[in-house]
Amino acid sequence: MKSGVWFVALACLGVPHIAQARQDIRLETQMFVERTSTDINGRERRILQSADRAGSGDQVILVVNWRNQGSRPVRNLAVTNAVPRGAQLDLSDPAMQVSVDGGAHWGRLTDLWLPTALGGTRRAIPADITHVRWTVPQEISPGESGRLSYRATVR
Repeated sequence: MKSGVWFVALACLGVPHIAQARQDIRLETQMFVERTSTDINGRERRILQSADRAGSGDQVILVVNWRNQGSRPVRNLAVTNAVPRGAQLDLSDPAMQVSVDGGAHWGRLTDLWLPTALGGTRRAIPADITHVRWTVPQEISPGESGRLSYRATVR
């Protein structure tokens, strides 16, 4: 996949939007490319840079910032993000749930199945993931904010 196409797909995530189910919750996604360099002492350093030129093989970090802009507390917030085509997610976060059908069903990837063209089913694979979700179980007071992040590799 060309880096320009990748950037356009991910740039759409960077536009602030209001959560559909919770009008008082504002979500904003930022994306960074993680670069590795060596300093003058020979030590490896990791640097986060703007993701304006993410290419094949690059590690990207997506940060989802949320804020309760309403006047009432919010309970059991589900923070959901679409996964851009060509992203290979790091699935090591045990709190992350994934969907392979546009958000209709959620779980760990190992528990999800998809229908096959011949009428059977197969286990879902990382390339099938369409959305990621985290549940914030604690009550979110008015004005309270938080952040979630996850990693992906550009394929």
